[in-house]
This record gives sequence, structure tokens and C-alpha cells, in this order.
Amino acid sequence: MSKVMRENLASKKIAIWLLATTIPLFQPRAEAQQPPKVFKIGWLESGPTVRGTRSGEIFVRRLGELGYVEGKNIVFEYRSANNKLDGLPALAQELVRLNVDVLVTGASPAAIAAKNATKSIPIVFTILADPIAEGLIDSLARPGGNITGLTNISAELGGKRLELLKETVPKLSRVAVLWDPKNSGSAQSWKDLQQPAKALGWQLYSMEVSSAGKFEAAFKDALKARSAALFVTPMILATSHRKQVVELAAKHRLPAIYSRELFVESGGLMSYGADLDDHYLRAAIYVDKILKGTKPADLPVEQPTKFELLLNLKTAKTLGLTIPPMVLMRATKVVK
Repeated sequence: MSKVMRENLASKKIAIWLLATTIPLFQPRAEAQQPPKVFKIGWLESGPTVRGTRSGEIFVRRLGELGYVEGKNIVFEYRSANNKLDGLPALAQELVRLNVDVLVTGASPAAIAAKNATKSIPIVFTILADPIAEGLIDSLARPGGNITGLTNISAELGGKRLELLKETVPKLSRVAVLWDPKNSGSAQSWKDLQQPAKALGWQLYSMEVSSAGKFEAAFKDALKARSAALFVTPMILATSHRKQVVELAAKHRLPAIYSRELFVESGGLMSYGADLDDHYLRAAIYVDKILKGTKPADLPVEQPTKFELLLNLKTAKTLGLTIPPMVLMRATKVVK
């Protein structure tokens, strides 16, 4: 090969090398310029909106720890029926039309409305008492369909609440039970209380209330029926109007047990139930898994692992009650 040919070949190699190393500098960086996907989370509540509440903040904060920043790669659409349950189907359909990536719901009515509205959008419920009895899932291990979440097994805890009430007020024989026949979880709790009450030798008085305007009359009727204590089933109506319920219990001097700590913080005597803060933490994890591709049918419904007993000693004193040491020792939180 001549000297000229060798020089020409060397020049071509240099030109090819320069071209190969220079072209990437001028190629558009399409991947880097693409904006991140923004996931849309729909939240449907039967009662007041969860937005801005402790539960809602716990949920959003946990998602933040998992890498989701509101306004950057995730947005929320909140819809609440404010106890007007007839409006839930329309609200659920509205969220479906917004094409949310996941639907999060609170109690039973919202979860039922969500499932009726869509068979494709994943649904995560947070505080259902008995999702099997309500026809939402096939089983805890294999929920099936497009829905999964967490159960607080509140109906199953009814017997435990009755026992705690008995330990706190030993001479009880007749207890009024506040429940809402329009709320499937509350209605199931009323049914599940019959057997444990019979085992204790107690009579239960039915306080059926489906609107806040009927609370006062229901309490008066409970007293006429010689009820000496109050059991409040898990019901959105009572939770949303907990101040009124707690004040009526105090007015009529009825020692009461509730399913949620919110009542005790509002002046109620005692509550026992699942740690709902933990529920919202775990619900955020479920949403994260679904956004990353896991199907709801492959996520078993979780039962609570943490339970709370809250006592309000100030209320006990007002009622003339002394909380037994054995009950006091089991309390996870005491309001003084």
C-alpha cells in the first residue's frame, strides 16, 4: 500500500471517529425532556372530605416517602358526599370520567359506589368492617376483580367492646346500641352484637338513627327503655356528628364505648378499635404497588395488626365512674 493510500485511510478513520463522537452531542435528548408521568388519585368519601384531616395527611405523607410529590408526579381529586349517601353514585361516576389511576375510598357506602361505577380502575378501600359480607370481595386472600384494601374488622370487635364496657361498668344489664340501618357496616355490627350480649346476660336496646336530626329523640327513648350505657357502632353519621353524640351521652349520663378514638378526643368515655393511622399508612403502600403495576386482585385484603384502647378520665369522673386498674393498664392512650 502506497504512502498516499495509507494517509487517506488514516484520514477516513479520524473523520469517522470524529463523526461518531460528535453526533451524540447534537442529538436531542428526548428521554430527558419528557415530563414525568403525573398519576391521578381519586378519593371518595361518604362523610366529610378526608382532605386536610389527620388521616388524609398521613396518607399523603406516606406517599411522599415513597417518592410521590403532590403537584409534580401525583395529583388528588377529592369527592365527598357529606353523609348524603344518595349522591355517592354520581360522585363515583365523576371520578371515573376524570380517568383517575386509582380510586381510594373510606367506609362501605363509598366503596360500594366506587365498585358499581367501574370494573377497570383499581380501588383501594381503607376502613371497611366486613368487605366479604358486603359483597365487595371474594375472600381476604383473593379479593378478585379491581378492588382490595384494608378491613378494620370492626364488627368482629363488638364482643370485645361489650366486655370492656362490662369491666368498666360492672352492674350493667341493658345497653342501648346506636346504629344506622342505611349503613351496611353499622347494620352488620348490630347483628353481630346479639350473641355476645346474650352470653353476658344483657339486653340490647335498638337505637336506629339515619339522620342527625333524630339523635336527641333516640337518646330520650333509650332512657325511657331503662338503658344504662351506650354502644355506638361504626357509622359515618355518628362520626361526622360525634360532638353531638358525645354531648347527648354526657347529658343523659350514659357511659359510652365507641369504635374510634375521635370520640374520646371529643369527650367520649372510651373507644376500642384498629389503629386507623396505621391503616392509612398501609393504604398508601397499596396505592404505590398498584401504580407500579400490581393488580388489586393480587393484593390480599389486610386485617389490622395494631389496636387501641382510649380512655377519657375526665369524662369518667364527670359520670362518677372509677376506671378499674385492669382496664386502665390496657389503655394505649389516656385523656386526663
